[in-house]
Amino acid sequence: MDTFNRDPGPASQSSTYTQHHRPYFTPYDVVRLSEKQRGKLSTSQEEKARQQACGFLESVGAKIGFPRKTIATAQNLYHRFHLFFPRKDFGYQDVTLAALYVSSKMHDTLKKPREILMASYSVRFPEQAAKSKSIVGEIDMDPVVLEQDRQRLLAVERLIVELICFNFTSRMPFPYVIKIGRELKASKRLTKFAWRLTIDSQRTLVALQYPPHVVALACIYLAALLSTFEQTETHAPHNNHEIVATLRDHGPWEVKFQAQVDDLEAISHALLDLLISQTQNPSASTTPNTPSSPSPHISRAALHIAAPAPHTSDQLMRLKIVMRETEHPPRNRTPTLGDGFHDFPDGADAIGRNEGTVRFLFGPNGGA
Repeated sequence: MDTFNRDPGPASQSSTYTQHHRPYFTPYDVVRLSEKQRGKLSTSQEEKARQQACGFLESVGAKIGFPRKTIATAQNLYHRFHLFFPRKDFGYQDVTLAALYVSSKMHDTLKKPREILMASYSVRFPEQAAKSKSIVGEIDMDPVVLEQDRQRLLAVERLIVELICFNFTSRMPFPYVIKIGRELKASKRLTKFAWRLTIDSQRTLVALQYPPHVVALACIYLAALLSTFEQTETHAPHNNHEIVATLRDHGPWEVKFQAQVDDLEAISHALLDLLISQTQNPSASTTPNTPSSPSPHISRAALHIAAPAPHTSDQLMRLKIVMRETEHPPRNRTPTLGDGFHDFPDGADAIGRNEGTVRFLFGPNGGA
């Protein structure tokens, strides 16, 4: 099927559609949509493809010099895209680069499609980049190939901006890590650890399911858990134990931080699953250093800097087991997709079509 000229289907039966922007989906929605777009891939294969795409985004973003917020938003856009479009119909390079292009617009770190493509070629073909005579390491690409890639990037860009209903606002969890860390009197070391976990959280689907302040609080909670699990009081700061004791149960903090303990547990489990997979596959790149401002002089070695794993997969698995034994029941969230008889919410199936009129509304028609 030609992805960019999709069969009109039922969308052509009406001349007007309404597409609501949904900032978040319920876990049920995410699972159901992922299953639909996964195709013949298994869950593990889908996760491997997701991490490959996120790693590629990290490398290209670092090569260009994008700040962390631009890379993280691009990862979020990539995850959102494949809730509605099959993986088999799109190459991950096309989707990731288009997501990076849209993200650069959202955060006023704009780069031209050609600049993003040239940086991606350097990442994809490091041998040719090493032989390049260009100061910035640009590869001499066939102009025809470059133009074809540019057209595909722009085609996917259109799908992404329609998918987000042209809503270019983006809230990231990183500032909340600092603010909440101060409120909880967390140490600088713990806050830094939580910051790195927050970077890793963008490799998962939690950013599609929970607001950024909840993700930030969950990362602080998990950082405190990892710092105290199987550690004595002498090896772990006392305040870390206090943070764990406070956030592991219901309490006034839920009203203060507008979060719930079961959401923190769900996010923590998603991050632990990611950390376990990374400890079992050390070659994968997680939480790389990202420059805060663009720089054309970035060594290839700096593109794959992974944080050392302080915990083994067995330790992380034991922590998951302990958390499962005391976890709270998940709260009820009304599925965005309603009763399950519709594949897409509202007019989402009209995205990318040229037939009829689509009204793009920033506000959701019902909450998750």
